[in-house]
Amino acid sequence: MAAQQAASAEPYARPSAWDFWLRRLSVRIANLHIPRHAGAYATALLLAATGLYGVQRGGHWPALNGAMLAFGDEMANATGLQVRAVRLTGNTKLSQPEILEAAGISPTTSVLFFDPAAARTRLTANPWIAEATVQKLYPDQLLVEIVEREAFALWQRDGKIAVIAGDGTVIVDQLDSRFQHLPLVVGRGAEKRVREIVGLMNGRPAIASNVRAAVLVAERRWTLVLKNGIDVRLPDTDVDQALATLTRLDAEKKLMTRDVSMIDLRVPGRVTVRLSEEAFRAHEAALKERQRARRRTGTAT
Repeated sequence: MAAQQAASAEPYARPSAWDFWLRRLSVRIANLHIPRHAGAYATALLLAATGLYGVQRGGHWPALNGAMLAFGDEMANATGLQVRAVRLTGNTKLSQPEILEAAGISPTTSVLFFDPAAARTRLTANPWIAEATVQKLYPDQLLVEIVEREAFALWQRDGKIAVIAGDGTVIVDQLDSRFQHLPLVVGRGAEKRVREIVGLMNGRPAIASNVRAAVLVAERRWTLVLKNGIDVRLPDTDVDQALATLTRLDAEKKLMTRDVSMIDLRVPGRVTVRLSEEAFRAHEAALKERQRARRRTGTAT
C-alpha cells in the first residue's frame, strides 16, 4: 500500500516528439510486408554495384563500354540498321578510309548506336579538319561533311620546321616537300601572326619575291631575312608604311640588292643602312686612298 502511494506520487513524464517518432517507425517496420525473393534481389543489386565500382576503379570501363556497344551494334544490325553507306564531302587532303577511321565508323557500326557528337569530336581532333558535321540517315546511312584546313606557311621553332594553317594550327609536324614553296616564319608566336605578315608581303610582290624568312623578334616585331642575306628590321606598328618605303627605295636605288647587311626601318621617316663587311672594308680603303691622294696633291702644290 505504501509502495502504491509512492508510485502514484511520482510525476508523469510525457514522451518527447523524438520518442513518438521512433515508436511509430518501429511499428511500421514491424508491419512492413517484404516481397518474396527481396533478399535475393538486394544481394544481386549489391553484387552488381560492387562489380561496376570495381570496373570503374580498375580502369576497365572503356573496355566494358566497348563490349556493350559492340553487342548493341550486333543486335541493331540484325534488324537492318547496319551502316551500309557513308556520304562523305569536303575531303581533298584526307582519304575516305582515314576519315572513317577518325570518325569511328567500321563495317559493324549500326546507325542506332552511332554517336554523331562523339564522331565530330574525334574528327575535329585531326589537325587537317577545321569543321565537321555528322548526321544519321535512317535506316542505314551516315552523312559526314568536313571542312579541311589549307597549308598556309612553314613555321620554324626549336630548330624544326612544321606546316601550319592560317590560324596557326600545326598540320604536319615536319617539313614536307609538297609545301616547300610556302612562306617561312620563324620564332615563338610567329604562327599566331602568320596571316598578318604574309598578307602584308603578298601586297608587296617586289618584296615577297626577295624574302627568305620572316622572323618575329621578342614576339613583338618582324625582321625580314632576304635571300641575299640582308636583314630588314621593321617597326612594331605601321609595318605596311615601312614596306612601302622599302619598295620605293628599292625601285629608286635598288636598295635590296646593294652591298649592305642591314636595312633598319624601325624609326618612322628614317632609314638606316649598315654596309656588309666587304663593302665596309672597300669603303675604308677608298677613304684612305682619297686621303693619300689629297696629301700628295698638297705636297705637290
